[in-house]
Amino acid sequence: MTKILVIDDDARDRELLAAVLEERGYEVILADNGGTGLMLCHRQTPDAVVLDLSMPGIDGRALLRQLRILHPTLPVVVFSGLRTDEIEQEMLNQGATACIQKAFSLDQLGSALQEVLPSPTQADS
Repeated sequence: MTKILVIDDDARDRELLAAVLEERGYEVILADNGGTGLMLCHRQTPDAVVLDLSMPGIDGRALLRQLRILHPTLPVVVFSGLRTDEIEQEMLNQGATACIQKAFSLDQLGSALQEVLPSPTQADS
């Protein structure tokens, strides 16, 4: 089953993402901060990461840099409530696969993940 690691300090957003992704057939791993997310990424080997940009401690920018060093080809979708063209370009330049605004639609998230992952049913084949 395709595994997605969701890293977000907002419990409500994390749980919503988990419910939607699980309903679409993905296995979801949750982390409430960057440090835990980095550790889980190392231990669980997810197929993709959905990463909040603004978090206390290790924020999304720092975590994306670390993920690119450790897992250069891992798809990382960054989302933030602070989306501007400059922030989006910065994240893409640092290796994010896609950037979406935190007030995203579930279709936007699904589309971003479909671009970089096989469908959950294909992954089991």
